[in-house]
Amino acid sequence: MNALVFGVLPIALLAIGTPIFVTLLIATAAGMLMLGDIPLRAMHTALFGSLDAFSLLAVPLFIFAGDIMSRGGIARRLIELIMALIGGIRGSLPLATVASASAFGAMSGSSVACVAAIGKLTLPSLGKAGYNRRFSVSLVTATGVIDVIIPPSIPMIIYAIAAQQSATQLFLAGIVPGLIVASALGIYVVIYSRMKGVPVGEKPRWDVIRPAARRSLWAILAPILILGGIYGGMFTPTEAAGAACIYSIVVSVCIYRELAWRDVWQTAVDSSFLVAQIMIIVAAAGTYSWLITTSGFPAQLVSFIDSLSLQTWALLLVINVMLLLVGSVLEPPAAILVLAPLLTPIAAKAGIDPIHFGIIVTVNLAIGMFMPPFGLNLFASNAIFKMPLPQLYRGVVPFFFIYLFVLALITYFPALTLAPMALYK
Repeated sequence: MNALVFGVLPIALLAIGTPIFVTLLIATAAGMLMLGDIPLRAMHTALFGSLDAFSLLAVPLFIFAGDIMSRGGIARRLIELIMALIGGIRGSLPLATVASASAFGAMSGSSVACVAAIGKLTLPSLGKAGYNRRFSVSLVTATGVIDVIIPPSIPMIIYAIAAQQSATQLFLAGIVPGLIVASALGIYVVIYSRMKGVPVGEKPRWDVIRPAARRSLWAILAPILILGGIYGGMFTPTEAAGAACIYSIVVSVCIYRELAWRDVWQTAVDSSFLVAQIMIIVAAAGTYSWLITTSGFPAQLVSFIDSLSLQTWALLLVINVMLLLVGSVLEPPAAILVLAPLLTPIAAKAGIDPIHFGIIVTVNLAIGMFMPPFGLNLFASNAIFKMPLPQLYRGVVPFFFIYLFVLALITYFPALTLAPMALYK
């Protein structure tokens, strides 16, 4: 009966198009009725208690900071510097696109914002350099999810709350996987450029690099402030998000002067819509998670998985496949909040490090964001760049397999995620 309420019912509701937060609340209410001895006021307490977490404040702050950086010229100047530095080799422009997404990821954890910011600046140059539009838009769509993997990452913060782990340790563990993804994508775009015979890019020139570096000085300091403050012990991730907001506003309004104060207000209003969507899911999923835990369903699920006598590698394979499928229909925050209460006990029983498991979950859900047919980044690119979805589906296939290869490395070589934590200690 528990499996019907906590598994089959939510899937059925999602299949008929029910919003995720409504699905979770209905499943919670049905579960309370099934258990029978839980007062209705407990749902109210769990609903609002889910939002009562200091670390959760980092989510709206990072979203707001990312929007300010995108609109205030910080992201654009950083991308222009990277494009000026990378040249003289075949594939320099796609390489610059990958590097720009990685740099943007070090400032903001919003994948859709990355797709919009990187795409608007790099697509015209990619087209002029001889890259067809399907490849160019697919590249931007796939590289945009690096933001989810490279810290600071909003899904990592959500996982830290749901699994009661350290967000700082998750950020550390995400550095190497993020760099591996970027390197693998870089190798592919260079090989692709050689195969297609794309002309060699213009060599870097000091007279171009110098003014670009001068213009982007304050932009370069943004990721240094955020990551340096966290790993240097000056900020918690939440405090770093607040510092990023203040820094981006001061630079955009007072130094670059690309935003007026009314633009800051409008950006805050626009960001609040996305924040509201995330927070209502967080509240509903927190209630759902609380009831799952109260019902004892995770313990039953662990016992069932244990009875199958799966080896750890097989268990991880099953979890990866499930997460990929879930990630293709749910946004990472919602997927993490729904699945973390179910999967973390299973991972713990199998002896999988919770930080390593958090990175596995994050990378899976990042891949799901551009996995056909329902990946969020696919719809974002379709709306922003007017690329038909059937073409996008074909275009992202090579990138999908690259990410799968990296996912396999991360899954079965825990040292890739855990080594940075050991060095930090």
